[in-house]
Parts: sequence; C-alpha cells; structure tokens
Amino acid sequence: MRKRQYRNKKRRINKRFIPNILTVFNMFLGFLAIGLLMDGEPVKAGWLILFAGFFDAIDGKLARLLGIPSRFGTEFDSFADTISFCVAPSLLIYRSYVEGIPPLLAGFISFVPLLFGTIRLAKFNLDQSDGPKPYYIGLTTPLNALMLFGYMLFSYQLYGNTGDPRIALVLAVGLGFLMVSPVRFSKLPLLSFKQGKSNTLRLTGIIILVLALILWRGIVLFPILVVYITWSILNWMLHPHRLENEIVYTSRQEE
Repeated sequence: MRKRQYRNKKRRINKRFIPNILTVFNMFLGFLAIGLLMDGEPVKAGWLILFAGFFDAIDGKLARLLGIPSRFGTEFDSFADTISFCVAPSLLIYRSYVEGIPPLLAGFISFVPLLFGTIRLAKFNLDQSDGPKPYYIGLTTPLNALMLFGYMLFSYQLYGNTGDPRIALVLAVGLGFLMVSPVRFSKLPLLSFKQGKSNTLRLTGIIILVLALILWRGIVLFPILVVYITWSILNWMLHPHRLENEIVYTSRQEE
C-alpha cells in the first residue's frame, strides 16, 4: 500500500514539471528574441515571440487540464512573460522605431510596454485571489507583444520594412494604456470541444488562425488581432456585463 502511494505521489510530482517546462521554453524564446533584436534581426525575433506566445497560451491550460495548477506556476509564468512580452516589445520599439526622436522621449515611449506590462501582470496575480474568471481585465501582455511584433511582420511581408514608425509608436502607447484599462477581453478557449458552443467556436477560431499563420505567415496575424481588440472594446462599451452574464449561464449549465 505504501509503495503504491509513493508511486502515485511521485507521478503527481513529475506531472507538475510539465507546465513549468513550457514556461521555460517561453522564457528562453523571449531571451533569444532579445538577443536577435540587439543584433538587428527584428523579423527573426518576431517569429520567436510568436512561438513564445504559443507556449504561454498552453502552459496554464495544460496545468488545469492535468489538475495541477499552482501558485508557483502563476508567479513563474509572470516572470517569463515579463521577459518575452514586456522587455522584448520595449526593445523592439527602441531599436526599430524611435530614430530621430529626442532621446528622453524615445526612452519613455520605448519604456511603455515594459512599464504597463509589469503593472498588468502584477494586477493579474492579485486578481487570482478572487477566483478564476473567464475574461481578462485589460489587454494581456502576450497580445500586446503579438500586436507590436505582428505589425512589424505584417509590414515586412507587404513592404519589405518594419513599418511606419508613427503607427508603431501610436500602437505602443495605445496598447500600453489598454493593458491597464478596465476593458474586458475573453480568455482563450479550453482545449476541448465539449465545453459548450461558445468555447467550441473560439477553439475553432484559434485552430483556423494557426493554420492561416502557417499558410500566410505574418500577413494575417496583425489584421486578426486588430479586429479582435476592436471588437472587444466595442463589445465592452455596448455590453459591459456580457461576460459576467456568461459566467452565470455557464455555471448553471455545469450544475
């Protein structure tokens, strides 16, 4: 009996490392992206951030799927996100879009993704004490990073350059304020087609997006994210309690 309990405990301990390994991949790719940005390779860095976003999207969901979410995992994920989705986009702005601007202003604008991103992550960790919610308050740091790198990849694929600096700087500041705004954004769907119609539709949309990225690469990411963020803002303005109503409906269905 004791031997069996020991084996079961060992399996549970081993399983806990799986989501954290994915978080390490996220952090490592962010670190490599920072190195590529410093070497003047923003396009390669952009693709690494895209893959980092993939690992970030599945590590927490995998932990919940395995029934092993932990406070350590949440905190560790935030530190990884700081590197991949706060430092890297700030460095992208500084290296690619602020040439010709007074140094102090250039430094401040470049600092926006890092400043508001870390505030966003700290607020998110505090909100976890109130229990999980099926929505995010404020734009997430991965979406902020993917928007900025997505714009760069979109411009590079269409025009062969990193894009208009004026658009990039407006994006950096606007997205920064969105990260600390009260706007609510739907969470990514659960990795299951048995969690209701809404989850199934969102999961199908994510699969289509991944396939589109494989086929058309960076040309599709930025427009899709623009549509998603714009729709989320308008939907929140017109129906501020819609997501809360979905919580009630979902919980009743599960009961």
